Amino acid sequence: MTRIIKVEPCGRDWRVHNETLGEDMVFQSGAAAEAAARVLADVSARRGQSAEVRICLRDGWMCSARYPAATTGFRSAGRAATAALLHA
Repeated sequence: MTRIIKVEPCGRDWRVHNETLGEDMVFQSGAAAEAAARVLADVSARRGQSAEVRICLRDGWMCSARYPAATTGFRSAGRAATAALLHA
């Protein structure tokens, strides 16, 4: 089963919702919320559970990125984007 991680507006802030955490994380910027969601998805995939980040924008648009469960020697485009983001 794929773990769904949602990023969505929450008043003036941004919320990251992940059912397995039990609590939502709140950030002042959408970029910070997206980065946190991507890290959660990457960790989940590295531990063998596929994940999907769904980002809901303030204007109603939604986009998503999938992180397939890791296999030996596998590196997804999502993981490469996360690594680039974290090392920027």
